[in-house]
Order: sequence, then structure tokens, then C-alpha cells
Amino acid sequence: MDTTEQVRNFLKSRRDRLQPEDVGLGGGPRRRVPGLRREEVAMLAGMSVEYYVKLERGNLRGVSEGVLTALASALRLSEVEHRHLMDLARTANSGKRASGFSPTRRVRPALQQLLDAMSAPAWVRNGRSDFLAANTLGKALYAPMFTSSLQPPNTARFFFLDPRSRDFYPQWDLIGQQMVASLRAEAGRNPFDRPLTDLIGELSTRSDEFRRWWGEHEVFTHEAATKRIHHPQVGDLVLNYEPMELTSDTGLTMIVYSAEPDSPSADALSLLASLHAHPAEPENEESVQGSVDRY
Repeated sequence: MDTTEQVRNFLKSRRDRLQPEDVGLGGGPRRRVPGLRREEVAMLAGMSVEYYVKLERGNLRGVSEGVLTALASALRLSEVEHRHLMDLARTANSGKRASGFSPTRRVRPALQQLLDAMSAPAWVRNGRSDFLAANTLGKALYAPMFTSSLQPPNTARFFFLDPRSRDFYPQWDLIGQQMVASLRAEAGRNPFDRPLTDLIGELSTRSDEFRRWWGEHEVFTHEAATKRIHHPQVGDLVLNYEPMELTSDTGLTMIVYSAEPDSPSADALSLLASLHAHPAEPENEESVQGSVDRY
């Protein structure tokens, strides 16, 4: 991905969303274009207009952390957006060779053992949403992804390209926007990850919603929250989830789900666990299991 273009579009989109009154400036005459003017951002950040114009053209080479922090403050960036800007600057200053890290596609056997020892649904993904490993209940929870024709399993590909995702995720628009923004943040961290670039290109070509949300340049980092799922076997579930970065496996995140005790969702999870405790041997079980094992 072109880092210069990412920087240019990100900074312009953040500038366009602000109004003078948002940053303590008088509105003045009616404006022909939305957002702050470049000279206003420069003034708020304590830099010359010429220097800010250089930054917004995508040139972050040699820019200090202090300048980036001042710019983040002027543009009212969130913590996640500030980190994204810093990621883009690191790439701009290190070049392709130093930024060529690609998230792993495999998990260590010990990590799979840990998943299998957990009674709660749990799975592991990398930054581009590849579903790398799970325990039995985790795979049961995401069963539609494994029976999808879109293999190997990837949550973003299933979400945008399999029509069943609209039934599986009752909050489809919200989850979709977060998923796109998460991939945008990953693209800032690893712009030279070719499988990530290919995934974004595929989704942009095949999904109107993905293409529209990608153009908004939002960034998002998954944090502990609540997710709603409509499961084809046990119905509606309201689950708490905890994403945990794996310090021994750079770029991987483990996600663990739980339901409130004595709730309908807890009962539904128990039912799902019982249905998959001693599963029958369906015709495609090997292929479903292999989708994760091969990956």
C-alpha cells in the first residue's frame, strides 16, 4: 500500500471533519468547503503553513514525535488515530525493508493446547482477520464461517462476501465499520503485508459497503466489549468478549467469549457446547477441521 497516499488521505479526512467551533475558532464567513483550512491546522499545531502542507501531501520523513503529537492535538485525534499516525510515520522513515513484517498464519502447539483447555469459546486471529485456531466451542460459535465456500476462514471475507453474515451479525453495519477500521489500522502498521493488500483489494472490488467505509479512513482497535450474534443452532446470543494480544506471538490476538451467568445467552452457550461435545461425523467435518489446521 502507498504510505504517502494513506498519510495524505488520513490527514485530509481528519481536517475535513472539524469545524472552527470544534477547536475554539470563530466560524467567520460561510465556507465553500467543509472542515478547517490548512492554515488553521498549522496555527493550532504551532507550525508554518508550508510545513503542514508538506505533511498533508504525505511526506512524514524526518518528522519528530513532538511534531506528530502537536498535529494530533490540533486535529483532535483519538488515541487510536494518534497511534495510526505514528505507525504511518514509522513506515515513512524506515522504508519497505524495515517494515516488511507479515503476521503469522500459524499458532504454536502449546497455544492450541491452551485453547483446548478452556471451557469458554476462544479463538486466535492475526491483524488481517485470519481465523487461525480455536477450541471446539469457538469453532461451534463461528460454524457458518467454516461451512462457507470462502476458505480458509477469514472473518472480514466472511462478513462482506457471504450473505449469511447479515443474519449472523444483528449489528451488521456497526460490526462492518469496525472491521474495516481495524483493517485500516493494520494497513498502517504493516503496509507491505501482501496478503493484507490482496484482501483489501478483493473486498474493495466485491463489496460496495467495504469500499465506501474504506474511503472514510477511520481506524479502530478491538477492545473488551459486548457482541450480539444470531447463531443458526441456538438463536440469539449476547456475549462479552476480551481480546488479548499474545506477547509471545507478535501480531496475534486471542479472543475469549463469555455470557452473563444464568442468562439466556449462558443457557444457549451450554446448549451449543452439548451439541458439539460429541459431534456426529458430518460429511464435511474433515474439511471444516482442516480449514483451521491447514492454516
